[in-house]
Amino acid sequence: MSFISESQLKNYRRSTKSYSLTLNESLKNFKNESSYYKTKIFLSHKHDELEYLEGAIFFLKNLGVDIYVDWQDEGMPRTTSGYTAVRIKQKISDNHKFIFLATEGAINSKWCNWELGLGDAAKYIENIAILPVKNDYSDFSGSEYLEIYPYIFNLDYSQTYRNLYRRQGTYVVYPHVNGNEKVVPINEWLQRR
Repeated sequence: MSFISESQLKNYRRSTKSYSLTLNESLKNFKNESSYYKTKIFLSHKHDELEYLEGAIFFLKNLGVDIYVDWQDEGMPRTTSGYTAVRIKQKISDNHKFIFLATEGAINSKWCNWELGLGDAAKYIENIAILPVKNDYSDFSGSEYLEIYPYIFNLDYSQTYRNLYRRQGTYVVYPHVNGNEKVVPINEWLQRR
């Protein structure tokens, strides 16, 4: 089992990105894709971590979803205000799923933690997940409160995990702390709304 590392996100971004496009251009192309029948995800992230964000977007888009990031929203005010908060609350509610890109920076961000609280209220427990991003060469060291949320992880090879044989791939794992202890392939989780 492994969490995604910072360098894996950067490499995923590099391996799938069209180098002639900027991040904004790539996101606009994604936005212009048909989103009919696609699961819509609110992706909570720290704004100054664009390399990780772009890697996460390419990782998730590869699963056939529609992703909302707030700074691509033309309806957002140019400067942060109370209206920004109202708009974010509405968008969290409007999207089917909430994923928190849990980098060390995002965990320490007031805005990201506020969004996670809103996601908790609107999506808990079936439609929320943490995408933990660990520092290279170290373990994920998220805060204790993150332990109550389902999280996304990769099985690097087929193996027995939680007493069942699982194929290599990406899964959503429900936490022990609330007694769910489910392990669901991410494609199956995304189809549940």
